Amino acid sequence: MSRRIAFVTGGAGFIGSNLVARLAEDRDLDVVVCDRLREAELGKWRNLAKHPIGDFVAPEAMFDWLEKRWRDIEMVIHMAAVSSTTEPDADKIVHSNFTLSRDLFRWCADRQRRLIYASSAATYGDGGQGFDDDNGFEALAGLRPLNTYGWSKALVDIFAARQAARGYAPPQWVGLKFFNVYGPNEEHKHAMKSVAAQIWPHVREGHAVQLFKSYRGDIADGGQKRDFVYVRDCADVVQWLMGAPQVSGIFNLGSGQARSFEDMANAVFAAAGKPPAIDYTPMPPAIREKYQYFTEARMDRLRAAGYQRPFTQLEEGISDYVGRFLTQPDPYR
Repeated sequence: MSRRIAFVTGGAGFIGSNLVARLAEDRDLDVVVCDRLREAELGKWRNLAKHPIGDFVAPEAMFDWLEKRWRDIEMVIHMAAVSSTTEPDADKIVHSNFTLSRDLFRWCADRQRRLIYASSAATYGDGGQGFDDDNGFEALAGLRPLNTYGWSKALVDIFAARQAARGYAPPQWVGLKFFNVYGPNEEHKHAMKSVAAQIWPHVREGHAVQLFKSYRGDIADGGQKRDFVYVRDCADVVQWLMGAPQVSGIFNLGSGQARSFEDMANAVFAAAGKPPAIDYTPMPPAIREKYQYFTEARMDRLRAAGYQRPFTQLEEGISDYVGRFLTQPDPYR
């Protein structure tokens, strides 16, 4: 009897482990994780500990494993990446984020297996050209990311769109441009955690939190805005895509509503039942010139493709994150 397998790279990471948790609810689906756990103390294994997985595969063994089991693969979900925007090794970033994604795309095309991969809002650069997930080659090639991470993700989008236009693609392929995702299973990310997770220890202890000052006259301190999206919504979208094999392309994945960092901080204080206390600290000079003051995902294309579920409002998402996870002795999903 054949098995149904969802193969999740980066499945022990933040977004990946939340997808594993959701997919593992289907007891007829074997969820196989490909990742590195590294030091036990970092707790990455804890992101998976509550959920049954069908197998655990080391990244260097990935293609051998896939080749042996390809007939059972229902979907490859590729979340693995070097996600640090301050990683100094550009070759490491390109190999991990572009080369591996390219090879998986080709493997899925050759074997006619479905593919979802993680793109990023970092492909939009400073946002000067807007946040429209236009799949046209000119639009994709015209984006100007601000760092190597964003550029590596943009390379994958361009490659996938060109290959699909030439008729060489998996039967379903989807790139998801994740915006500012927050939620459980961030503990291992340290400095790369969401703002909510970073300020939580200060809020919990009743201390003031620090946000960056603004260096634009038309934007107040703490008024810089991001499209914050709850990781639960990301899992909803991926689950929907697994049931919608006719949908392919590159799509934004945000809430569709920009909110300020001050809004985020206030929501965390409110969820903790504490009065807000915010201090504004100078922004490091090295990032002032390239700092992004606004992001907001246009969600029209995903809606037009058929996705109808509402996205979680910031205050609701933070209340759930704090109440069900951050305040608990075991904060893992």
